[in-house]
Amino acid sequence: YTLKRHLFKYARGYKLETVLTPTFTALEVLLEVLIPFITASIIDSVQAGDMMGIYKNGAIMLVLAFLSLVCGALAGKFAAGASSGFAANLRSAMYDNIQTFSFSNIDKFSTAGLVTRMTTDVTNMQMAFQMSLRIAVRAPLMLVCSMVMCFVINAELSMIFLVALVILGC
Repeated sequence: YTLKRHLFKYARGYKLETVLTPTFTALEVLLEVLIPFITASIIDSVQAGDMMGIYKNGAIMLVLAFLSLVCGALAGKFAAGASSGFAANLRSAMYDNIQTFSFSNIDKFSTAGLVTRMTTDVTNMQMAFQMSLRIAVRAPLMLVCSMVMCFVINAELSMIFLVALVILGC
């Protein structure tokens, strides 16, 4: 808890991007989960021979796919902005901390080692922050939304999916 709170203070100044990334990721997931329902409607329209239904549902599917694409692109943009800002703040704090080192500490930690810490380690933290903003939101939401949609389609068959999910979780 303390480490998380300590690290999130470096996201200061980028809180809007940090909040918008999961929001757009959630919208992307919801739109992606709705597309199979529209596909089912198109199949029903084909079986009924309803050409207007095919055109209407096809247009809806295109709009949903486009909106999902836009939400995904915006989530990526905001995640990149938030993570690069996080890394810049973290790198700045590390530099300020290194400036307080005494000469004996600087001799103990080589200059090359300190530069490596300020580049490689901060880049790894940046990538971890970006992935946690996107993947840590997307995967659980996709699981929950898929489960809900599965129950909407057929609750009896969904119980098999739920049991398999519990077994795999264990």
